Amino acid sequence: MSRLNPDALPGLPSDVARPRYRREALQAGIVHLGVGAFHRAHIAVVNEAALHADGDLRWGTVGVSLRAGDTRDALRPQGGLYTLALRDAAEDGSPRESLQVIGNLREVLVAPEDPQAVLERIAHPDTRIVSLTITEKGYHHDPATGALRLDDAGIAHDLAHPEAPRTMPGFVVHALNLRRGRGLAPLTLLSCDNLPANGETTRGIVLAFAQQVDAGLREWIEAHCTFPNSMVDRIVPRTTDADRARISARLGVEDAWPVIGEPFLEWVVEDRFANGRPDWTAGGARFVEHAEPFERLKLRMVNGSHSALAYLGAMAGLRTVDRAMAEPALRNYIDALMREEIAPTLPQMQGIDLDGYRARLLQRFANPALQHQTKQIAMDGSQKLPQRLLGTVRDRLRAGQPIDRLALAVAAWIHYLRGVDETGAPHEIQDPLAGALAARRAEAGTARSVQDRVAFFTGFAPVFGELGGEPRFVSAVAHHMRLLEERGVMATLES
Repeated sequence: MSRLNPDALPGLPSDVARPRYRREALQAGIVHLGVGAFHRAHIAVVNEAALHADGDLRWGTVGVSLRAGDTRDALRPQGGLYTLALRDAAEDGSPRESLQVIGNLREVLVAPEDPQAVLERIAHPDTRIVSLTITEKGYHHDPATGALRLDDAGIAHDLAHPEAPRTMPGFVVHALNLRRGRGLAPLTLLSCDNLPANGETTRGIVLAFAQQVDAGLREWIEAHCTFPNSMVDRIVPRTTDADRARISARLGVEDAWPVIGEPFLEWVVEDRFANGRPDWTAGGARFVEHAEPFERLKLRMVNGSHSALAYLGAMAGLRTVDRAMAEPALRNYIDALMREEIAPTLPQMQGIDLDGYRARLLQRFANPALQHQTKQIAMDGSQKLPQRLLGTVRDRLRAGQPIDRLALAVAAWIHYLRGVDETGAPHEIQDPLAGALAARRAEAGTARSVQDRVAFFTGFAPVFGELGGEPRFVSAVAHHMRLLEERGVMATLES
């Protein structure tokens, strides 16, 4: 079977959407750091709609992988083309799928292979926006405080080697230094990661790094570049070999790396751009003055409940989110967690019905066509818990409200860190702090009681901050830890 490529587009089946603009004329107005599945199934799709709507060809994308070359290797023979498959279930429960070939990704650069090319691409006169989906760990910050970790090995390297950075702060700041020196326009730095106040967090990290390079550079960035906050939402499971085979068979050509997503998509962005932007409203984006309420809604309701479901489901031996949602005790727990403990911490938002939002979210989680792996969501817990669960815990404790279900979710993460589920199947702990967490857990294991063990573990400040010294939090987590260890997930939920 031949590969998907620009020459193959006219021969695709009629029900497969494809680019209708002149791809050969696209300029690269956007550099995207972290060109993984989420970017290709969300931001690039919205950008595709904008290109179709107004034909403004300044807004093609150059993607950058900060780690490996697998995406570049898969897409280069395809001229940057790839397929988006949106999957859900019909009324009879059977899976259904719509396909669209996305065309605005012009090129993929691999930073470890050629860091200078990445710096020059960000510093190119055509570049106006640098967008980011690098996951929480890509910010090299303290998850509990949001501050740049100057003791981080990658950050130390990038300060010493401006010509060959390895991290996002290094690439962004050294490229902005090139732009300033060349008299080029400033940029918009647009974080699309699941961080609270992701734009402001990125701004603080970039400015802290720039201060270490040159105080004048910091002042230039602070005065001229913008860092809009944003909220993104779409469930994007990992692509499997079965997905590749099924999609390629339907296309009639091989697509080496399609992406899978649910039909639902949301993107809320603060309209603060330093040097122009596409009309992303054509793809469903919403521009607002303040994105923080939407960020909080999504981080707590969607991501918080998703993480709780993942840790409990994974420990119960449930491999996919829809399988976990099929368990009445788990579904009821997630419903009650959102309704009784998360929703009361959220502000009133015009046009947002929290009961309807919760009901739709339960339907999204139950989508059997996605086969979203619980272990995929369970990755990098040390980076996720502070904004997904612990912020809600703090708000409820300040208000004197119970945290019973939130504490169970935190206990489930600690339970998951043992590396073996309740069926005896091992799982790898994929987390940038895996070594430190394992050491902390081992040392905690010498404590005489579950209470003392949890108190010691939650004293790990990079994740828990001051919460480890909060007796109500420690006691609530220890209570559920004891139940999980003695009874298991399902019996704990049913008790």
